Amino acid sequence: MAGNEAWNEERAEAIVAARAGQPGATLPILHDLQAAFGCVPAEAMPLVAKALNLSRAEIHGVVTFYHEFRRHAPGRHVLRLCRAEACQAVGADGLAAHAKSRLNIEWHETTADGAVTLEPVFCLGLCAVGPAALLDGEPLGRLDPARLNAVLEPLS
Repeated sequence: MAGNEAWNEERAEAIVAARAGQPGATLPILHDLQAAFGCVPAEAMPLVAKALNLSRAEIHGVVTFYHEFRRHAPGRHVLRLCRAEACQAVGADGLAAHAKSRLNIEWHETTADGAVTLEPVFCLGLCAVGPAALLDGEPLGRLDPARLNAVLEPLS
């Protein structure tokens, strides 16, 4: 999975500087940092705040408000299960419970072996083939516990 560079302050400063002058630069900078490091490292937040003349609290608030941003690097694979109503209507709650049990983790956690991070997502636009998920950005539809097990098996 892309985006797992080790923390590097010079690299982070370059990412921030590349967009700092743009209107509405906060979200693009945070996305770029996550693309590079797999998360928005705590060490990067003061750099972003200074470059955009915002407080650290404001940057922290943005990172924690949007579910898309991670504060810790993910596992080698990221499984995002849809939590929207259309998927819930066709079994997403049971699938989520199965995934948590199978992986022995909760939302936003990573398996002990570092293989899989489990994240909720609120609508993937795959409503016609729910319950749906993304595995490393690839869509999966019509999931049930057996199909999810088959998808997860080779990831360990």
